[in-house]
Amino acid sequence: MTFDTLTAISPIDGRYANKCPELRDVFSEYGLVKRRVLVECTWLEALCDAKEIKECKPLSAKERKALRAIASAFSVADARRVKDIEKTTNHDVKAVEYFLKEKVKGISRRR
Repeated sequence: MTFDTLTAISPIDGRYANKCPELRDVFSEYGLVKRRVLVECTWLEALCDAKEIKECKPLSAKERKALRAIASAFSVADARRVKDIEKTTNHDVKAVEYFLKEKVKGISRRR
């Protein structure tokens, strides 16, 4: 089936799509993946801030900045990468975790 405003999921992405393009960033698959990345980055930062969790070392200012940049600079290409990983994992959140693992590789030299 080819796309037509009559076959759209809702009028928002159909006949009104040109009236509210900013909603795509929020309600699209890209928007969902982007926010999952933000949540996982924020969660990792919180884990590293928790002194009770010995496995997570405190982040340096450089590491914290790099982690936040992953979320703030998230692109459609990044979302495609997450979706490619998801084809292997068959799990959307696990794909985000693997994506972040790729992105943070080499940022820290600590063990």
